[in-house]
Amino acid sequence: MTLFSSQDSKPKADKLKKLLDQKGIVVMPGCFDALSAKLIEREGINVGFMSGFAVSSTRLGMPDAGLISFSEMAEQVRNICNVTSIPIIFDGDTGYGNAVNVYRTVRGFADAGAAAIMIEDQKWPKKCGHTKGKDVVEADEANSRIKAAVDASKMNNKDILVMARTDAIATRGLDDAIKRMQKFSELGADILFVEAIKSKEDMKRVIKEVPGHHMINLIEDGETPLLEINELEDLGFKIAVFPLTLMSASVKTMQESLQNMKNKIYNTNVSKFSDLRDIVGFNEYYEIEDKYK
Repeated sequence: MTLFSSQDSKPKADKLKKLLDQKGIVVMPGCFDALSAKLIEREGINVGFMSGFAVSSTRLGMPDAGLISFSEMAEQVRNICNVTSIPIIFDGDTGYGNAVNVYRTVRGFADAGAAAIMIEDQKWPKKCGHTKGKDVVEADEANSRIKAAVDASKMNNKDILVMARTDAIATRGLDDAIKRMQKFSELGADILFVEAIKSKEDMKRVIKEVPGHHMINLIEDGETPLLEINELEDLGFKIAVFPLTLMSASVKTMQESLQNMKNKIYNTNVSKFSDLRDIVGFNEYYEIEDKYK
């Protein structure tokens, strides 16, 4: 990683392909901005995920309910890719419109340096997959989104992988979700994601009936049971993503720090200023600055 990185998506997409082809489950932390993404890479973790919920929360201070725009999300993708070299999967929501919008969204994320993009089948305005009020479009429209995403995934030597997501369990049941995912797999989706699976038995069915690389979404206090990672691997999942853990930990720590300030107490459980300077890139900045003095 350097202070200024390349935004070419193909090398990162290739890294992600290799990870998916290797044996074992991939544990994937969720980032929400450039700083959290840098921390993931500095910790030696070689892959990440950007959650739309987390970006809407931290960038706008608003819920993940279709309030954030394509341009705002694309800018966040570019900022993250600019300071990291690891492959990161980015949330592309519904693609922000019809199949043509999906095509543009996929190309926009690829141009920003994304290794993969997630496209879902919710109606707009979409909702967080673990909250109420969501519904999905009809199967034909969902299929057209994934077909457009797959078609757009290769262009100008900037490959990007496609993750196809369905939220059909919530309103149409597991059978419908499995049918959709089978079709998404046939259309060429690289990664498959059935959102908000509610039981171990349902997980087994999804893995058994839909071939491919499956992701499972692990949210503390969410709809999906938090099984042990080794158990999820044994079931056949390829990716275990923790999309909100870093943000949730940050919120809790900030709340505790604010309470200390309110009570006129110094915070001791914080990073040293020297470490903080290094994390944000001051040492690399000084090297570049000295070179041109």
